[in-house]
Amino acid sequence: MPSHDSAAEHAAVRGAVGVLDRGDLGMLEVTGRDRASFLHALLSNDITARAPGQGCAATLLDVHGKVQALLRVLVLEDRVLVVTPPGAAAGTLDALDTYLFSEKAYMRDASGEHAIAMLAGPEAVGTAARLAGAPPGDAPWSHVSGTIGSAAVRLVRGSGETGEPEVWILSAAADGPAVWDAVVAAGARPIGRAAFETLRIEAGTPAFPDDMGPTVLLPEVPFADLVAQTKGCYIGQEVVVRIRDRGHVNRLLRGLTLDGETVPPVGAGIVAGDAEVGKVTSAAWSPALKRPIALGFVRRQHAAAGTPVTVRADGATLAATVSDLPFARA
Repeated sequence: MPSHDSAAEHAAVRGAVGVLDRGDLGMLEVTGRDRASFLHALLSNDITARAPGQGCAATLLDVHGKVQALLRVLVLEDRVLVVTPPGAAAGTLDALDTYLFSEKAYMRDASGEHAIAMLAGPEAVGTAARLAGAPPGDAPWSHVSGTIGSAAVRLVRGSGETGEPEVWILSAAADGPAVWDAVVAAGARPIGRAAFETLRIEAGTPAFPDDMGPTVLLPEVPFADLVAQTKGCYIGQEVVVRIRDRGHVNRLLRGLTLDGETVPPVGAGIVAGDAEVGKVTSAAWSPALKRPIALGFVRRQHAAAGTPVTVRADGATLAATVSDLPFARA
């Protein structure tokens, strides 16, 4: 993802439309008669309730309720596509395969076979519809087929990682450059990694594995759209339900707004009084708030919005305030 002017790229997404190359994401393809029921039994969301053209976000947990992968599941007529974090496709496939016994489900790693361009911004939906000749769906992770030039594409309605309307355009990898050029010619500004991180953090969107990973209990992060509370068993469900009904977690992923201009490094300690009560997991300068912001885990006793804390970064002590997520824009 090119990055030439992060402030201008940020402004393009907040005010019009930008395009991000998400080709680093992994992709699993699951086929066979039992593909949906197999995934349904393992993942935290309801897969069998999704008809072709629908999808959802979900997690693969371990038996302790800790997040092993953050996934997007797209149901097609003849297969299910499972989008994984960068570099996580092979590990996710191996983890799923551990639970495959007599089910008629066949998985393969299809990473690199698809190009993914993500449009983000107030004009994202309209731009995608004009290009492909078909409007994207309204529900997150719903998807429709279309064409851009001679390329067959699938328009997938994103969930708003950046805090703005989003449309993913999936195409064959060979068609990716032509689709990208068409999107840019339609007015979408290419967005780099730094701008994307700032947009994501402003939106309070946890990234895997930075903000939610194998050491994180699912209830420690915002998870409402990742779980179907009424479905049957899945890996880690007992822990998630026990915490929901009879207990609480000891820490929560929260936002931090910082005074001054120093962006704290990942891993910086969050301190209340003389005690360290958490760690920074992501941080950036926010053009919207005109100050540094961060995501981090904070002990439950100090997690209320408005709680003053300090962040220790490279020998400096930075005044900070705990914030709800997403961050309120200036």
